[in-house]
Amino acid sequence: MKVVILAGGYGTRLSEETRFKPKPMVEIGEKPILWHIMKEYYHYGFDEFIILLGYKQEYIKDYFNNYFLHNSDVTFDMENNDIMIHNKNSEKWIVTLVDTGLDTMTGGRLKRVKDYLNDETFMLTYGDAVCDIDLKKLLEFHKKTNKVATITSIQAQERFGILKINEDNEIINFREKKHEDAQWINGGYMVLEPGIFDYLFDDSTVLENALSDLSNDGQLMAYKYTGFWQCMDTLKEKNYLDNLIRNDKACWMVWK
Repeated sequence: MKVVILAGGYGTRLSEETRFKPKPMVEIGEKPILWHIMKEYYHYGFDEFIILLGYKQEYIKDYFNNYFLHNSDVTFDMENNDIMIHNKNSEKWIVTLVDTGLDTMTGGRLKRVKDYLNDETFMLTYGDAVCDIDLKKLLEFHKKTNKVATITSIQAQERFGILKINEDNEIINFREKKHEDAQWINGGYMVLEPGIFDYLFDDSTVLENALSDLSNDGQLMAYKYTGFWQCMDTLKEKNYLDNLIRNDKACWMVWK
């Protein structure tokens, strides 16, 4: 089964890093977050990837083209213009990199790779979040639903205390945020049937709008997940993920 990863956005909220590279190539623990996502999928037996490129797409292509150089010891014979690669540290991945356009919307990007998916069930996720979900259990859940799409639903944590205010603007109750206050949101890690392409029309299609249409048609399921999930939208979140790796608390790194 193929895994499609959205990796074409500008990542403007992480401009400290994305000014120079695409967001999925921003490193946590000295490896691109894209690499972390792929390693997790591979741990559960998924080894075919289609990466949807856009902004600074040449950066990602160069990374995979030179993967041996990035992950192995190398000897350069300068006189004979030769390279010897030692201790080849590679992955048993098949990676297809597709330039889906600079300003194409998320649904449009997915539509552009329809022919690569051979009319089969596939996985889809965003290239900027990690999770310790058991992907085999997610797939098993999806297969039982007989629906077009299943998304992993996670609870976004509330950041602030909760106020109850009366009509005179008096705060009549204040309490700290609780886990149950959090809203269920789309955490990526989706499983999709080919029927999704009936909801994708052109480059301007936003994936979330297509998912909304699926919901209206009773074809969208939620796999509620309460384990670890973390996106990387800001420098603060990047540093948080870095610290988890540094302190050996990166629970999404199930392959270690």
